[in-house]
Amino acid sequence: MKRIFLIVLDSVGIGGAPDAAEYGDAGSNTLASAAKSPWFSMPNMQKLGLFNIEGVDCGPAAENPKGCYARMREASKGKDTTIGHWEIAGLISRKPLPVYPKGFPDRIIMAFSKACGRGVLCNRPYSGTEVIKDYGIRHMETGDLIVYTSADSVFQIAAHEEIVPVDQLYEYCRIARGLLTGDDGVGRVIARPFAGKPGSFVRTAARHDFSLEPPGETMCDVLAGAGLSVIGVGKINDIFAGKGITESVRTTDNQDGIRRTLEYMKKDFSGLCFVNLVDYDMVYGHRNDVDGYAKALSAFDRQLPRILENLRKEDLLLITADHGCDPATESTDHSRECTPLIAWGQNLIPGVDLGVRDSFGDIAATVLDYFGVEKQLAGRSFLRNLMSANQ
Repeated sequence: MKRIFLIVLDSVGIGGAPDAAEYGDAGSNTLASAAKSPWFSMPNMQKLGLFNIEGVDCGPAAENPKGCYARMREASKGKDTTIGHWEIAGLISRKPLPVYPKGFPDRIIMAFSKACGRGVLCNRPYSGTEVIKDYGIRHMETGDLIVYTSADSVFQIAAHEEIVPVDQLYEYCRIARGLLTGDDGVGRVIARPFAGKPGSFVRTAARHDFSLEPPGETMCDVLAGAGLSVIGVGKINDIFAGKGITESVRTTDNQDGIRRTLEYMKKDFSGLCFVNLVDYDMVYGHRNDVDGYAKALSAFDRQLPRILENLRKEDLLLITADHGCDPATESTDHSRECTPLIAWGQNLIPGVDLGVRDSFGDIAATVLDYFGVEKQLAGRSFLRNLMSANQ
């Protein structure tokens, strides 16, 4: 019974991609920035080879790394969660998803407002925590919806749970998702409910992403079509709009995501458990919280031994990321960075340096190869580099 646990540390980039300057991200290095914090400690990832990856010099390389490792370059155009995950799953996006640095055009806002029967506030790029500080009171007074975006391809709707019940907010997001298609097909429409009183508004855990459906086949579709399980933990189901996901569970934070993953490790299934741990990005990266980012990475590292202990003989663990979000730069947005790949399994040759990979899609190709599923997606499998000849 083969299983793969693919864990995406959301936004944990390891330094600028070759074209980072084209995205305004020259010099960004999320992991290196977090490593400067006194709260940073990742001895278990260090043993697996994190600091052996080419270009990663923010920690001591392991003399005899127990895992296999690589530096991953993104072939798609973009630097957001949706495109990053799609490429991990074998689908390269040749065209970036649309962004709206000046806010959404009137034709979109007017159609959305009419369909919802509510007015719209803000409609420009904004920090998610600042937007509720600046517009929350007016929203509560008028019932108008707070609509904002960022440097990413997102249409975000914030509303106080006492003014707009969460289920109603989700319905407004579905309306927006139906409007935002074609050239306006943003990657995600995001529900951003908040609670509390003026001066102390806080976003709640009821966030929900309504993603653009992948425009092509992914490894999730292929695996599910072959009768294998594809289990989404965290926002994986949202990112793929449910396409190819056979089972999913939402999470409240990173610790909940790790707990859910450990629960699935105790279950019998054949297939992929695809995990997203979002706090690095959502809670710390976008808020430029270096120490918080470092603490979150250290917390994952402390849980890593439990994950390794629960892997069965035929299991494969893959740890990677989808983009960067350097908490030490002036920007609060994602950064165009390479990402790490760590692979571990009882049947793998330890210490294999997989070099620099030209696409996140190499992960998808390797996953399909591991399950013996023949399908040509983006990427090149590195499985044969990991397995001994007698496996």
